[in-house]
Amino acid sequence: MRIAILADIHGNVLALDAVLDDLKRRGGADLTVNLGDCVSGPLWPRETMERLEALDLPTVRGNHDRRVAVDPADDTMWPSDRYAQERLTAEQREALLALPFTLEIVPGVIAFHARPDHDEKYLADAITDGQLVRAPLATIRRRLKPLDPACRIVLCGHSHRSELIRIPGGPVIFNPGSVGCPAYDDSTPPAHVSEQGSPHARYGIVELDVPGRPDRFEAFAVDYDHEAAARQAEQAGRPEWAHALKTGFMSD
Repeated sequence: MRIAILADIHGNVLALDAVLDDLKRRGGADLTVNLGDCVSGPLWPRETMERLEALDLPTVRGNHDRRVAVDPADDTMWPSDRYAQERLTAEQREALLALPFTLEIVPGVIAFHARPDHDEKYLADAITDGQLVRAPLATIRRRLKPLDPACRIVLCGHSHRSELIRIPGGPVIFNPGSVGCPAYDDSTPPAHVSEQGSPHARYGIVELDVPGRPDRFEAFAVDYDHEAAARQAEQAGRPEWAHALKTGFMSD
């Protein structure tokens, strides 16, 4: 079985289309899974939502999907969530809120956005000197405890950092990176940034149950018109998003 993994699209329909085209060139997949944070951001939330509605992918709810669904918006709503919230229909916001927290894709393969018990805390990451880095193995093991011991593969996003970690005696964790948002800053204490280091759109493919071969994990970085995405962010008054989309970094 060949499973394509998308995560953290963040309203970047140009990046999403580039990923889907690249996947098609590589022979497609038996199943494509979306790990959430679909539309939040100063780009094309309505267009992205419409594209995803047409695709009807198995999708888990991200923290920003939950936040975008708040109605009416209030002063505590983050700007990227507000931008998306104002451009979606009530039905689209309700659909985001109704997404499941976790999905069992096939037996032993579990998908969620961030952690098995929380949609806004990191699974495989720690914050060091204001940057996301890989967390210690003991920390990751502790965060995995809510999972069924039979789980052999974990699919997650949230950090926007591509990761492949085989836990000794435990599951493989696969984060494909972000389709549409290559860097971000988070002011929630402790404040930090996540930086993929290039503007490419990221996604992954997992191949399961191939006779005579172990499970295979591949991460891909796809070029697309990131300059057009950056211009859209600039027009929305978000120069920091524009810089991230152009470079994959939050600052020079």
